Amino acid sequence: MLCAAMGAPSAEKKRKKTLSASKILQHLDKWRHYGMGLLVSVELKVIIVTSLTASCLVLSVRQLGGLQLSECTVFDRMMQMKPAPSPDPRLLVVGISEADIRIQNHWPLPDQVIATALINLQKHNPRVIGLDIFRDIAIAPGHELLTDQLQRPNVIAINYLGNTPEERIPPPPGLPVQRVGFSDLVSDPDGVVRRNLMFASDGIDTYPSFSLQLARLYLQHQGIGSQLTEQQEFQLGQTVFPKLRSTAGGYQTADTEGYQILLNYRAATDAVRQVTLQEVLLGEVDPSWIEGRIVLIGATAPSVKDLHYTPYSSRKEGNRQMPGVVVHAQMVSQVLSAVLDKQPLFWFWADWLEMLWIAGWAVVGSLLGWRVRHWLVLGVTSGVALGVLFCFSFGLFTQAGWVPVVAPALAMVVAGAAAVAYRVVYSTFHDPLTGLPNRSLFLQRLNRFLQATSKSSRPGHSQPDSRQFAVLFLDLDRFKVVNDHLGHDIGDCLLVNTSQRLKGCLRSGDLLARVGGDEFAILLKGVGHLEQATCIASQLQEKMATPFWIQNQEIFTSVSVGIALSQGEPGHKPEDLLRDAHTAMYQAKALGKARQEVFATGMRIQIVRRLQLEADLRRALEQEEFQLHYQPIVSLITGETAGFEALVRWHHPQNGFISPAEFIPVAEESGLIVPLGQWVIQTACQQIKQWQTDFKTDLPLMISVNLSGQQFTQPDLVEFIEATLETLELDGRSLKLEITESVAMQDVEAAIAMLARLKTLNLQVSIDDFGTGYSSLSYLYRFPVDTLKIDRSFISRMDDTGDDAAIVQTIVGLAHSLNMNVVAEGVETAAQLARLQTMHCEYGQGYFFSKPVPVQSATALLAAKTHWLER
Repeated sequence: MLCAAMGAPSAEKKRKKTLSASKILQHLDKWRHYGMGLLVSVELKVIIVTSLTASCLVLSVRQLGGLQLSECTVFDRMMQMKPAPSPDPRLLVVGISEADIRIQNHWPLPDQVIATALINLQKHNPRVIGLDIFRDIAIAPGHELLTDQLQRPNVIAINYLGNTPEERIPPPPGLPVQRVGFSDLVSDPDGVVRRNLMFASDGIDTYPSFSLQLARLYLQHQGIGSQLTEQQEFQLGQTVFPKLRSTAGGYQTADTEGYQILLNYRAATDAVRQVTLQEVLLGEVDPSWIEGRIVLIGATAPSVKDLHYTPYSSRKEGNRQMPGVVVHAQMVSQVLSAVLDKQPLFWFWADWLEMLWIAGWAVVGSLLGWRVRHWLVLGVTSGVALGVLFCFSFGLFTQAGWVPVVAPALAMVVAGAAAVAYRVVYSTFHDPLTGLPNRSLFLQRLNRFLQATSKSSRPGHSQPDSRQFAVLFLDLDRFKVVNDHLGHDIGDCLLVNTSQRLKGCLRSGDLLARVGGDEFAILLKGVGHLEQATCIASQLQEKMATPFWIQNQEIFTSVSVGIALSQGEPGHKPEDLLRDAHTAMYQAKALGKARQEVFATGMRIQIVRRLQLEADLRRALEQEEFQLHYQPIVSLITGETAGFEALVRWHHPQNGFISPAEFIPVAEESGLIVPLGQWVIQTACQQIKQWQTDFKTDLPLMISVNLSGQQFTQPDLVEFIEATLETLELDGRSLKLEITESVAMQDVEAAIAMLARLKTLNLQVSIDDFGTGYSSLSYLYRFPVDTLKIDRSFISRMDDTGDDAAIVQTIVGLAHSLNMNVVAEGVETAAQLARLQTMHCEYGQGYFFSKPVPVQSATALLAAKTHWLER
């Protein structure tokens, strides 16, 4: 955002630089008159480039949360430096110390002890009592006495919501919800409590926090109520508590679920007056400390482990943690101070203003780095500038304003460093991850080598072998799988290790570059013949076959290599050679990966044909050139047509029939399978609805549609099918969706979740080509599937061997045991039909009955009421 915001002035300056010298002189007096003199100089260019670069870099790191911990540390330091007011006279903390626990000789304390403390406190008319002790379980003796005391209208108890139902700790039984608050201590990732969670919601109910309940009950006695404003901001009396943003102040990725504000601690130790439980039990507390006050009772003993890190804590000093009851008191004090004393709540700049703030300090750093030449003077002036930055930020902090400190300081330092300019230039020509030359530098070096070899090819030069060279294009196989399943960190490590391994296999004069995500290019110089290039490629493949060990993870990978050979002929372009090598690599991928291919002219033709086929597919979708053929699915029990499988066909206007085996893979690679699949579902549903209307049967006809892997993972698949069914008024039981084993097993849990959503529409689901995939029987019972479809390869071999018949029998038995029915695909002979009937297979499909036919022929089959078993 900052780069875009500051890009306009930069573009304007570039436009002004195109003015002629005379026009500049004409406008110079006008610029000076308005105090906007523009100094077009090298200095200005350096300041603009370095400040913009530093700002974008720091903002990117900050956007990812890289500076949040540092900003929070500075926040803590300023909180410690802030002047502390006197203790809040409206609160009293009754701390349960180690001495109190030793006197009672019991923890948790018995109900009678707590009840006695409440009775003694109630004698002096406190306005509110907050019990910061979990009492969901009675601890004898004195449970009835404590229950009676907790019913007093000025007592607030605490509970714990937890992250899961198992973690929840309920309040004491019998208390109304308006006198219960949850434990609202919110810790940042570094474990420090800096935020106050005022209330939370689970989407149905809203739960106020313990400290908010105490403050609200106290303020009710003064006629001050709470409400949500029209902007959904919480308001107590006239004071609005703005909800904390995840990017407020020094935060960038804060978890701001619920309604949170930044906690403004009153003091480190003396925020509120404290007494011990024993003093309360013995009646040794001044009644004026209790009357009309908010009294909090909670553990302060370290052995109870209700201690929390606060901005005043130091990890080097283990005793600087604050008891939870005191933190609650700090929160209550902040709310009361804001409402009654009009003390400001923490405020923050808008994101755009913080960006300008950071960019401004980047300009300061650029000015210092450019103008101050002596390193000692530069160090002193930079230190002074950082001091001014901190003092200004601290001044705002004393007025409850939190602005970033680390980000502008870092932007100033980075912008002033001479290394920034070098890194910018270096990153232009090198891959930042591996340090290898990038595509641009590789093409430059290749072009330079082409020019040199072109000169040496002139008459009089007699070293042909030195003019020959080869370009290798390498692509890591299955890199996307590593990235998706093991994480981008391991993927990055794999790329780095790959580059190091490849460099170790090359000669000193060869050039290795990273030209894409997982793609590398190699310039092999002085290649005398093709066999030499293929030999080097084989060595690289052999080296890459050795597994990598990354973060205790063994990773196996391979490379596909494309080779383009040049003999120094004039007219070659570096882009053409790299493209040819890439084309050969693509061919190696298509032929099975982990292999090498040498570029041939025919490969380019194949690539062009594939691109043309993709373009034709897009046009075919727009012009509705596709049609569906329908293959009957026959009941092997009744011999009637139970339904059809819809199969897409394409008749190209110029090229005629194009096999699905040719255009379906292209559709999947290009993403066109999604709109094509939606068209198939809509058309098939329309047709089955028409058939159901025209041909009444005992059981409604059913239509089966195949889903590709891409379709199955579409987030709006369920909504699309639901809308289709509603529009056509079609019963979901009339539609069966077929997915393959491999699709279902790619992500088992996601597949189960998607199938469960589909089943809510009353759809039928089938696993297609069962037996050819790699599913585990331990997962099969979890899939909400109606049908197993036996692959045609098993059916076709039933007559040849008993093994395939046994497999079919096993699948049928397995399906029946899981309450599924079975469709046998590829039935072509009467013997196969008879065998399937003896196995109690419910349905069959294949050329024995009918091949896939157009809609008119399928309609004729239904009209004839064909009984397939009597044919």
